Amino acid sequence: MKQLIEDLQNRKERAMLGGGEERIARHRESGFLTARERIDMLVDADSFIEFGSLAQSDQPGCEEKSAGDGLITGLAKVDGRQVAVQAADKTVFAGTEGMVYFRKTRAIHDFALKRGLPLLNLKEGGGLRIPDGMGADQFSQMLFWDELLTHNRQVPMITAVLGDSYGGPTWVAVTSDFVTQLKGTTMAVAGPRILEIATGEKISSETLGGWEIHAKYTGQVDSFTESEEASIGEMKKFLSYMPSNANEEPPVKETMDDPYRTVDNVVDIVPANKKRAYDMKKVIKELVDDGEYFELKSLFGRALLTVLARINGRVIGIIANQPMMFAGSAGANECEKATDFICLCDSYNIPIIFLHDIPGFRVSSDAEKLKMPTKIMMWNQALAQSTVPKISIIIRKSIGAAYANMCGPTMGADFVVAWPTAEINFTGPEVGVNVVFGQQLKDSENPAEERKKLLESWGSDSSPYAAVEKHLIDDIIDPRDTRKFLSQTLEYSCARGSKGEHRLANWPTGF
Repeated sequence: MKQLIEDLQNRKERAMLGGGEERIARHRESGFLTARERIDMLVDADSFIEFGSLAQSDQPGCEEKSAGDGLITGLAKVDGRQVAVQAADKTVFAGTEGMVYFRKTRAIHDFALKRGLPLLNLKEGGGLRIPDGMGADQFSQMLFWDELLTHNRQVPMITAVLGDSYGGPTWVAVTSDFVTQLKGTTMAVAGPRILEIATGEKISSETLGGWEIHAKYTGQVDSFTESEEASIGEMKKFLSYMPSNANEEPPVKETMDDPYRTVDNVVDIVPANKKRAYDMKKVIKELVDDGEYFELKSLFGRALLTVLARINGRVIGIIANQPMMFAGSAGANECEKATDFICLCDSYNIPIIFLHDIPGFRVSSDAEKLKMPTKIMMWNQALAQSTVPKISIIIRKSIGAAYANMCGPTMGADFVVAWPTAEINFTGPEVGVNVVFGQQLKDSENPAEERKKLLESWGSDSSPYAAVEKHLIDDIIDPRDTRKFLSQTLEYSCARGSKGEHRLANWPTGF
């Protein structure tokens, strides 16, 4: 027995070295942590239970140099919460994927779904290992996409891209609920070398799939960091807002922040002059518990804010227009961002707060080339199918079709209210007056004076009082009471819990 135990210990010690001490040293010299160091940083001390540590490649001749077949999987706790974890080991065949790698990732994925545990992925690597995938029989065995990559938002899937990622690690990332990327890494379908061989295109990895590409153009990544420690911190922060699975509500966090406190500062933040911009983030900071919120996709679709926060300890999602960018008007990226966020919140039982200050959608010939009508309606359809509690507040402008997309009346909100500064109409005063009264103004003896009168009349018609008097919206509230109003109405909207019907769980993770 002693000899058998000693043999087992020796095997496990060798497995802990992954691709060996020399490769580990080279990996660290490149400025990266090892897979095991990343796991240690992510999970609570002494909580990691590893499975498959003695697994190895099933390719003849590769057994002794393929510890774990390049993947470390197991169960652990993060801030006391049970999770499933998988980490790619770059020291074993550059983190590429073989048959045993796939069996391991499938096993941990299936267990996470079966027992309702969040799945946390620490990813990098070069995708499918070519020798393992060659031939019709070999490749056919590796097509697990239906099970591995369609988790249907049953459990939160959270991914950190911590090294260059091509193929498999990219598929995992773009199907995740949250992705954070370490600056200096790349995420793409295939690497520059394969791209050059296959197409003749020569391109740097940074230009192909560096962090700025995903921040500004693709929206496939939610946050970007300067260090691996910060990336892992982002994963833990996102997890803190999530339930363990779709059958639970998000965790409530105790706060000493008075839910009924007045927010006097918003009066100074938001100008009554609708032509003046302000930072909506400052308004959000005033409204939420302890001024803390977690923004997603901060550099993508910047005229729209999507944030997770808490009010009276309850997790909420906020969709808010940002007047600092394009006056708050929404383009194609903002539409995608809103749709993605609505799917996230609706799938994980998170009530949504809408803060309106939007002059409409950004229309142009370029917008039409980006399928703007489809993007607008995708947002609208997602909103219409969402079933979590929703509360809508018109702070200033809510113009045209955007009024519906920001959850105006008839779009399923539990409550729609306005500040006295609100302006609601089919189009803004300047455009409306020019379209409707253009000829009249041309023929006028004093067009400037007549325009002024028409604008005043148009402004009066756009006042929220016209809507509240016919009970088309629920109320006009004092801006200083906005936090109190949200705290009170959330209590009633969530009286039976915030769990919805999850109609959006099967929607794609990209639009």
